[in-house]
Amino acid sequence: MNKIFKALLPPLIGLLLFVGVWALVAQSSPQLPGPAKTWASAVQLFSDPFYRKGPNDQGIGWNILASLQRVGIGFGMAAAIGIPLGFMIGRFQFLDAMTAPIISLLRPVSPLAWLPIGLLVFKAANPAAIWVIFISSIWPMIINTAVGVNRIPQDYMNVAKVLNLSEWKIFTKILFPAVLPYMITGIRLSIGVAWLVIVAAEMLTGGVGIGFWVWDEWNNLNVEHIIIAIFVVGIVGLLLEQALVMLAKRFSYE
Repeated sequence: MNKIFKALLPPLIGLLLFVGVWALVAQSSPQLPGPAKTWASAVQLFSDPFYRKGPNDQGIGWNILASLQRVGIGFGMAAAIGIPLGFMIGRFQFLDAMTAPIISLLRPVSPLAWLPIGLLVFKAANPAAIWVIFISSIWPMIINTAVGVNRIPQDYMNVAKVLNLSEWKIFTKILFPAVLPYMITGIRLSIGVAWLVIVAAEMLTGGVGIGFWVWDEWNNLNVEHIIIAIFVVGIVGLLLEQALVMLAKRFSYE
């Protein structure tokens, strides 16, 4: 019981200080809703999160699910391409040298800079948003997987040559088990990027989604809902991150 209290006390104090500072700032800025007013609005908002009153008037629950669906599709496509590509880049030096300038050139590009390209190619907002998720989240998976392959001790590969193992055996018996922790780290970084980017992309593309919902509430000057959306985005991102952290703890670097 004492250990639980010690573990919970610091974050509880931090949250109380945060709420206190927020309340003080709200008192000096009348346009900013305080914690009590925002909480009352949140209770009302989440009392019916899945209502439908039209294509652009839906509950926050539907908006969160729409954003998660886009993230899932874009992130899944990035993983399906990025992870195998990372293995190949780490495994074959020629491919590493060939792709290095391309990755170095494209990786620092702002995610939203890719949105006009997506709109031009796909002619629709939804696939364009998924494209932004894909192109933004693929780089951490490629890079971390390739780094994991490069850090495999050369002795392992020498033994594979002596035993005349096939590429499939090398992958399943040597590469995959050793690279898995690096790969999961790349996945964790990518899911954070994907969830971060989807909010900004949806603000520009419209439709149903948490980003569009924030922009719509801003146009309606409903600041309480904007603050609620900020917390929702943070909580969902934290849950996604923690789920992958729990997955990563099941594996070791040994």
